Amino acid sequence: MKHMLSTLACRVALPLALMTMGSAVAAQTAICYNCPPEWADWASQIEAIKQHTGITVPPDNKNSGQSLAQLLAESANPVADVTYLGITFAIQAQKDGVTQAYKPEGWEQIPEGLKDPQGHWFAIHSGTMGIMVNKSALGDVPVPTSWNDLLKQEYKGLVGYLDPSSAFVGYVGAVAINEALGGNMDNFDPAINWFKALQQNNPIVPKQTAYARLISGEIPILLDYDFSAYRAQYKDGEDVAFVIPQEGTIVVPYVMSLVKNAPHAEQGRKVLDFVLSEQGQAIWANAFLRPIRSSAISEQAQSRFLPDSDYARAKAVNYARMAQGQKPFAERYLAEVR
Repeated sequence: MKHMLSTLACRVALPLALMTMGSAVAAQTAICYNCPPEWADWASQIEAIKQHTGITVPPDNKNSGQSLAQLLAESANPVADVTYLGITFAIQAQKDGVTQAYKPEGWEQIPEGLKDPQGHWFAIHSGTMGIMVNKSALGDVPVPTSWNDLLKQEYKGLVGYLDPSSAFVGYVGAVAINEALGGNMDNFDPAINWFKALQQNNPIVPKQTAYARLISGEIPILLDYDFSAYRAQYKDGEDVAFVIPQEGTIVVPYVMSLVKNAPHAEQGRKVLDFVLSEQGQAIWANAFLRPIRSSAISEQAQSRFLPDSDYARAKAVNYARMAQGQKPFAERYLAEVR
């Protein structure tokens, strides 16, 4: 009888132990939406998070629009713990009630205007929109210097941009072009007309990160951020150039948020603390982004940016107004361009 009880106890204890072990493993995971390893060197950031906190962050290749759609679909039973978004999507996510307030360590070092006062989102780095060029793939075709250059016949079939109705980087390109060509958040006619004209050149329009396609030469010219081009040039050793168009461009922040009712909220908070730490910010700087904590930029990283005289053509915009204009622009783009 005693042997039977002992055996029964073991049979009960073993599953309980396995459940406990499984819970411990799960507790060391934080799900991040839109943390693609090929973008902004999230690969190194994810590795550092694991090394310094013990928390595993599985890579995720959604774009900002797809991430927000998923957060809304899962709002009754969230899967993600944190999310990385273009600022306009983060503002919308807060309005949609799928984020929760959290002020990470280093909060006070984030400039006003680049964080929600309650902590629903906060900037971690910024990028400057421009023209990324695989010079080898261009051959004898000259490197373009302006937005309007891309409309010339010689660039037919060579230009790519991410879908501005879905991907944040695509919408940033549209706003940059619109502002540069005389439009504003109430008037997107210049951008719509530019995209209509570009269709005559058979552009390539992927929905998600197209870095690898630029490097391979499949897309010789891509509307993208400075940090992608610098990464290609200085880290991957590719014959790539970044151009800040003569007409001008914009600078935009990327932000992170804690998901409302996150299943692993404690781990999510630790991830947010780390990406804003001196170590986490240095990773962004070494990936050629402008970290929100400027002290994290090394002299070497700074030296690889284009001259300040070129960056003088890049400006900030009213990001709340940019968020308000996103849906109307997307609707016009889908109706009139694609």
